[in-house]
Amino acid sequence: MVAKDFTVDLNKPLVFQVGHLGKAYDEWVHQPIVSKEVPRFFTNDFAELLTLTKWWVIPLVWLPVATSLVSLSFHRGLSQKLVLLNVICGIFLWSLFEYIFHRFVFHMKTTSYWGNTFHYFIHGFHHKHPMDSLRLVFPPVLTAVIAIPIWSLVKLLSTPTIAPALFGGGLLGYVLYDLTHYYLHHGRAYNQSTQKLKKYHLDHHFKVQNMGFGVTSTFWDRTFGTFPAKQVTTGN
Repeated sequence: MVAKDFTVDLNKPLVFQVGHLGKAYDEWVHQPIVSKEVPRFFTNDFAELLTLTKWWVIPLVWLPVATSLVSLSFHRGLSQKLVLLNVICGIFLWSLFEYIFHRFVFHMKTTSYWGNTFHYFIHGFHHKHPMDSLRLVFPPVLTAVIAIPIWSLVKLLSTPTIAPALFGGGLLGYVLYDLTHYYLHHGRAYNQSTQKLKKYHLDHHFKVQNMGFGVTSTFWDRTFGTFPAKQVTTGN
């Protein structure tokens, strides 16, 4: 239950309220409000604006970056076959990163004021308001903050010819992830595969929130034992 000495006011900016829930935060944040209403995060209008992103911004911003990086490897002398291989490898590595980040960072357990606040800001809000269409994809600024150190690491661990294609593949994987995530919440399933994946992700939100961390696929959940033993019907 929500702590008796504090109640979140949903009509006020939320981010700096939720920390006061303490140990009650985890239960509160996993009681979803199924509404397309966009809750307010911050009092400051500019800070609030930075948290809101239309889905189409993601391919608009990141596909040119990914394409440029892949082209850079080719122009530096990497063969077409090796460019393609590294792009595929980058997409595969992204899928693993997606799983690990979702499971261990997005679903960390917190009880402190700043721990709750941080968790709500990066992912908790999505479980509380899963149909908020303006916060389903990552704001480009936040993506860049995460991507820059990863790009530095890729450059350190690989060669100047391989690094751009490998990282470009990872960016393509990220774009696929964000667009898939948006589709699973707001798109209509058009075949059996998309219907199963949509149901799988909605089950993660509404039924088995400690399982089913994969978004673009169920591969890593099956590999690491977090695939729900029995899925339940949630509807589309």
